[in-house]
Amino acid sequence: MKEKDPLLRLESVSKHFPIKSGLLQRTVGHVRAVDGITLQINRGETLGIVGESGCGKSTLGRTIIRLYEPSSGKMFFKGKDITHAREPVLRQSMRKHIQMVFQDPFASLNPRKTLKSILTEPFIAHGLYSFKERDRKVEELLEKVGLNPSFSNRYPHEFSGGQRQRIGIARTLALNPELIIADEPVSALDVSIQAQILNLMQELQSELQLALLFISHDLSVVRHISDRVGVMYLGKLMELSDKNSLYSAPLHPYTQALLSAVPVPGRKGRNRRERIVLKGELPNPANPPAGCAFHTRCPSAEARCRERQPIYKEVKRNHFVACHLYE
Repeated sequence: MKEKDPLLRLESVSKHFPIKSGLLQRTVGHVRAVDGITLQINRGETLGIVGESGCGKSTLGRTIIRLYEPSSGKMFFKGKDITHAREPVLRQSMRKHIQMVFQDPFASLNPRKTLKSILTEPFIAHGLYSFKERDRKVEELLEKVGLNPSFSNRYPHEFSGGQRQRIGIARTLALNPELIIADEPVSALDVSIQAQILNLMQELQSELQLALLFISHDLSVVRHISDRVGVMYLGKLMELSDKNSLYSAPLHPYTQALLSAVPVPGRKGRNRRERIVLKGELPNPANPPAGCAFHTRCPSAEARCRERQPIYKEVKRNHFVACHLYE
């Protein structure tokens, strides 16, 4: 793999969940949780994914790590096709290199296992290190995430929410991954603890040269930590750009509406960003609207928006958008 090639590349990746009904549980439809996502993540960068609840952000992360089998499209990690690779191939080519931090720092930890057991589990699964080396690695991981190694015999319920999330991060670092998928890693934490976890993730990324897919609904947090930002709506990618371009000059009406809701300190009167209020609710992903997915709530919708889907394309350098306004 060439250095300039992306670490991870997705080509029109979709994940549709079947809807079953009746005595024979026949498939009567599909929930289009992720619908044709194309993007790439480069080595050492942070790509933020934002959008409303139910837009498919978490499903995208779980599909990338192959907790969900993709319905269509292709996924390449370090140039290798991992779309439908079987577990022995995944274990060798991907499992050690892509790890995930889950949203709930308590539910993602086994309450019946000590911290030491939780952190040595990846070593046992991959047959790494001797018993003494594993103990030393556990101490190193705890120190790396700012926890006292003497805590290793405690259980998850004995830690605070922020400490539990640090444990989750330590577990993801156990196998020296190249890509971490962080699914709403700070949404369940207090604001002061959020800052600590975000700073920790940035320090670790800089030290270990990790790539990070950061999934969140909080636009301020995403702006703080990301290099590039993608905006999802109803399973589709609406806009993707570097954070400065996206936050200063958003192109898609949906992105403009999201950013208008973010409070900006110190802005008063004329300098205050005009609030764009979206009418209606997120459509049902089991029965998405025809044409552009956003046209039912878009203040700039035209007749063509109701008839055909916009093409996702590059309209400025490294600035991609799916909107008829830019065709």
